[in-house]
Amino acid sequence: MGAILKKMEETLHREKPPRLTALRGLQMEEHGDPFKILVGTILSARSRDENTTKVVNRLFAVYNTPEALAKADIREIKKIIHSIGFYNVKAARIKQVAREIVDKFAGKVPSDIDKLLELPGVGRKTANCVLVYAFDKPAIPVDVHVHRISNRLGLVSTKTPEQTEQELLKIVDRKLWTKVNDTFVMYGQNICLPVRPNCRACDLKRTCRYYATSSSS
Repeated sequence: MGAILKKMEETLHREKPPRLTALRGLQMEEHGDPFKILVGTILSARSRDENTTKVVNRLFAVYNTPEALAKADIREIKKIIHSIGFYNVKAARIKQVAREIVDKFAGKVPSDIDKLLELPGVGRKTANCVLVYAFDKPAIPVDVHVHRISNRLGLVSTKTPEQTEQELLKIVDRKLWTKVNDTFVMYGQNICLPVRPNCRACDLKRTCRYYATSSSS
């Protein structure tokens, strides 16, 4: 996996120096604040990175602690995040999560995956993002990009992101776990696109299952 990550990084910088992913940018801007990483991850689901960044910045300018968000009027939260997809559901979710953090965890986001999964609506991808981007703990968050690219390359043959995570945990050196999500997401946004991937630019095509199949058809 180390060689794959290196080739991805080289391709990205040669073809199109990428902007930071939303979560990496949030991590740097907010100094890895676990609460903001958690809320940012929830808001980022099925939303473009540029929009996620704008929305989280507006939200945290008003409500920047679990206590503040837990007490916020749901109508005000919706007003702030209305430009993001599924904003009604997400507004209720982040307020509920903030309340749980205050009530069950004394206002501190837990750094344990089992406790993170106790939070309402927090699944493995979100929990793993918090571990990686907030606590720098080894984990592999699997979103649509990681799932798609892992299967295209032939690293795994899986149907769901959860299955992909379990397979990657077996084959990726633990010291590389924290790099997988950020690198794969940038690659998926810029090179290995969902539709019409830029195979011409990809340095991995010689060993890529998807390329072998598509180029021979």
